[in-house]
Amino acid sequence: MRLNRFDPSSINVRGGGGGGFPGGAGGGIGCGTVVIALIAALVFGVDPTSMLGGMQQSGPTSAQQGDGSAQSVEELCTQNAYATEACNALQSLDQTWQPEFQRAGIAFRQPTLNFYTGGTRSGCGSASSSMGPFYCPADEGIYIDTSFYDQMARQLGAGGDFARYYVMAHEYGHHIQNLTGVASQIRSAQNQNPQAANQLQVRMELQADCYAGVWAGKNRNLIEPGDLEEGMTAASAIGDDALTGGRVSAENFTHGTSAQRMEALRAGIQSADDTVCDRYVQIR
Repeated sequence: MRLNRFDPSSINVRGGGGGGFPGGAGGGIGCGTVVIALIAALVFGVDPTSMLGGMQQSGPTSAQQGDGSAQSVEELCTQNAYATEACNALQSLDQTWQPEFQRAGIAFRQPTLNFYTGGTRSGCGSASSSMGPFYCPADEGIYIDTSFYDQMARQLGAGGDFARYYVMAHEYGHHIQNLTGVASQIRSAQNQNPQAANQLQVRMELQADCYAGVWAGKNRNLIEPGDLEEGMTAASAIGDDALTGGRVSAENFTHGTSAQRMEALRAGIQSADDTVCDRYVQIR
């Protein structure tokens, strides 16, 4: 995808903590956790049940930033090729979604892209790079350890720039849900009906996939041959059924099956219409 180079003055980017995992669970169930926590189960041998349970029970804590905050946006965004891609995507996502919010009469705020290595603290608690990228509504931050993209390509067979843009656009989708109030509605519904918590989370994740597709659809003039195939491969690779290999029951799925994720991404791309994504989350 031929995205324009980022303008350091137009995006919010920070450097997070580095080093080892700082302990504790990552953000709560409403924090749009990861591409999926179960990646850790396959790649790192972590018990998926205990990881998902820990994230659901964790509450927001104050954010803490590491020494990287002293770096300029230019330095952070050019630390490696993946970081530059992420910053290019962030600018494109901001430029795509802000006018949509203006037309809808909803206040828009840009999220902050946080780069970190190994582990960090967010407004939703501690996080490890083994969790993958995630969004924290408490500080409106997208958190990425860019080494995840190498793991995504090696372990899941999901490489290519559009696959990485899809990850960024998905996490941005959680930011949209936070600004529109969908995220808080989901959390409220989960609290009222804990037995349906996972099913509600799946609906929220599929909507974020759909929003990722809408972004791509609105910028289809920048799409290159092979991009859509890379996106579908990534969506399929990170479906709950693909990641767990059948070791976790459908009742414990938190992000949707491969087929569901591909369908949601495709619906967004083909329509380029965010209202199409309303089908996934309809709270009464």
